[in-house]
Amino acid sequence: MTTSALSTIQDTNSMFPAITDLAGRIGLAAIFLLAGVNKIQNYEGSAQYLAYGGLPEFLLPLVILFEVGTALALIAGFQVRLVAVALAGFSVITAALYHNNLADQMQFIMFFKNIAMAGGFLLLAANGAGRWSLDARRQGAKQ
Repeated sequence: MTTSALSTIQDTNSMFPAITDLAGRIGLAAIFLLAGVNKIQNYEGSAQYLAYGGLPEFLLPLVILFEVGTALALIAGFQVRLVAVALAGFSVITAALYHNNLADQMQFIMFFKNIAMAGGFLLLAANGAGRWSLDARRQGAKQ
């Protein structure tokens, strides 16, 4: 798609930013929602993997709650700037604890996937949730 074609879409369809904001939030949330559900389904294995990274197994319920809760908040567009900063930090910490063997190609890819996600979260934190969000509704109610 050319730059002029993209400009035409953006100019003629005021829904474009709202749609892309929502799709971006859903895309970023998906991995955390699925990871949290997977941890519930494979609780024992997840607890062992948490310990592998040097964290106590008793933190697993908090990790699950964090992943599922932040994913749902992103999708709904609730407190997105705060949630995005928290997920950026979580992504970097997870990369450092669990994907730090950069000599292993898969771990190298996983490490930089987490760094890329952190970058996306920081952009979301800077730009906000967009029009189709609870944050936007709350802002409208305040005005």
